[in-house]
Amino acid sequence: MKSFLVLTICLLGFHSLGQDKRAYRIYTSKGKVVSYHKMKKSLLKKDVVLFGELHNNAISHWLELELTKDLYLKNDLMLGAEMIESDNQMVLNQYLSGKIDKKAFDTLARFWPNYETDYAPLVEYARDKQLIFVASNIPRRYANKVYKSGGFEVLDSLSEEEISWIAPLPIRFDSELPQYKKIIHMMGEHGSPSLVMAQALKDATMAHFILAHFKDEYQFLHFNGCFHSDYQEGILWYLKQARPDIKYATISTVTQPDINRLEQDYLGKADFIICVDEDVTETY
Repeated sequence: MKSFLVLTICLLGFHSLGQDKRAYRIYTSKGKVVSYHKMKKSLLKKDVVLFGELHNNAISHWLELELTKDLYLKNDLMLGAEMIESDNQMVLNQYLSGKIDKKAFDTLARFWPNYETDYAPLVEYARDKQLIFVASNIPRRYANKVYKSGGFEVLDSLSEEEISWIAPLPIRFDSELPQYKKIIHMMGEHGSPSLVMAQALKDATMAHFILAHFKDEYQFLHFNGCFHSDYQEGILWYLKQARPDIKYATISTVTQPDINRLEQDYLGKADFIICVDEDVTETY
């Protein structure tokens, strides 16, 4: 009996130690701790899930792949990502279908610097399972045009092919959305109305391509920087303008020195908030 009691105490001690050293916790919008299993169960019921990542966060990228695998087991799944621009869709499709090999894909497509470590696993999974993968983001050069020119008017001179790579014109824009106002505040002297317009153009384009590919019998899992979908704004604002009937869910990622309680500033950020220990290694 004594040996059994000692063993039980030791096991409880190790269990507590393991909890103390967790790399992340998941919280609801209201700050309640929730298991990955419960988050997954809730997300399985949604039509479109926006996974807001921190681009250099290893836990974000790991959970993106794990969630993709788990949703695929239950739902007909399609993927999309901010990290691949819309004018790369044809090349992406050729790679996914096996018409070109990885060497050709690497040569023809434009990638973010951290593609190989952080996004290639998602593309390779889509290729293996023959999933649709949507290159949803606007080609960066057009967002830069809006930023540098001071407005959406510069888009009027685009060719028919170029227009096919962005959200339909004219772009609906609400400069009073709190997150857009926050951009100007965050950027200080570098903030400007045209910077916010460029951000909105990205959000509108990603929403456009999500809905252009969305099918009622599928679930769409989209990967984007968390600022593009935090607080039910950004991409989600545009999605709801066009299709308020769809069931949406959002995920966001934050870092804290102590992950055992979600900081007040992060409440309401998303339906589920992945809180990562700030000491976790970054991917770049």
